[in-house]
Amino acid sequence: MEGKIFEYLDKYNYENLFFFNDNETGLKGVVCIHDTTLGPATGGLRMWTYQNEWDAIEDALRLGKGMTYKYAAAGVDLGGGKAVIIGDPKKQKSEALFRAFGRFINRLNGLYITGQDVGTTLRDMETIRLETPYVVTLPREFGGAGEISPYTALGVYQAIKACTKEKLGTDRLEGVRIAVQGVGSVGYHLVKHLAEEGAIITIADIDAKRTNEVAEEFGTNVDSIDKIHALDVDIFSPCALGKVINDRSIEELKCSIVAGCANNQLAEEKHGDYLDELGILYAPDYIANAGGTIFDTDRIKPGGFNEQRGVNAVKRIYETMTDLIHISKTEKIPTYKAADLFAERRIESVGKAKHVRKQSSIFK
Repeated sequence: MEGKIFEYLDKYNYENLFFFNDNETGLKGVVCIHDTTLGPATGGLRMWTYQNEWDAIEDALRLGKGMTYKYAAAGVDLGGGKAVIIGDPKKQKSEALFRAFGRFINRLNGLYITGQDVGTTLRDMETIRLETPYVVTLPREFGGAGEISPYTALGVYQAIKACTKEKLGTDRLEGVRIAVQGVGSVGYHLVKHLAEEGAIITIADIDAKRTNEVAEEFGTNVDSIDKIHALDVDIFSPCALGKVINDRSIEELKCSIVAGCANNQLAEEKHGDYLDELGILYAPDYIANAGGTIFDTDRIKPGGFNEQRGVNAVKRIYETMTDLIHISKTEKIPTYKAADLFAERRIESVGKAKHVRKQSSIFK
């Protein structure tokens, strides 16, 4: 992409790319606005030690486009966007830096709404909120949804059940063999759901202490983080690494379903095609892991945050995944393409409706 940024923006229909800089605080970063057909661009703020500026730009663009599809497929009336700050979240955070960022996005006047992501916390969101109302991820005492990882896990659980209904003929998970790669905040809550239903679970994580604690709590088996994908199971659930479905690993899979919360599970699109050829049902990551986003953004609906309404919306991931499977079978395309098609159809439909409303207002 380097040196051809406008060509890239045109190719993937990006609306805006903003750069921000503040010498006093050292703030340097990017906000990407991908598509606002459904509503204002919304997406988390990532703080990361990028090797160079181009890596930061590319990350913002890739993630912003992904949020467009995630919101569209989830039925949320928001567009896709993303912000990144170039810096070490362990060493370079300060109140002044996040307040400077808040002032920057406030100047966008609602075009972009920010939230928590890798390298940022709810506390950081509180600081940003001091300078702008355009923050979606907030603690409950600030009117937000609070910690969202349990609801991300709930969404993955619903996607898994929809997939087992298709492949195993039932959505009951008792006795179903499931390998979970990664038991961080989301993976932990997913294992809890699976264990409560009587699944036979094997887990792996790079943190050995964490792995042993979760295994002891839920009575799971333990395996290596590098080999867990190759176990003879019904479901492989990637909840840690991106690009885990790649040229090497795909040949070693012995499952009939891949469904987890990790982002960017397919190293390349061709791996989604290959899963389909192998007869392995894939729950597209931005469908399966949308639960936290759905729950989090409930606060922008009329009346403010409503927990039960948010939970009900997360549970509809079961229906969404079922619809994608139907599209995949009807159109004879892999599920990752069905997910994109599902999202694009909604954006196109809403876009046409908005255009009609604008035209009709001329004659009032």
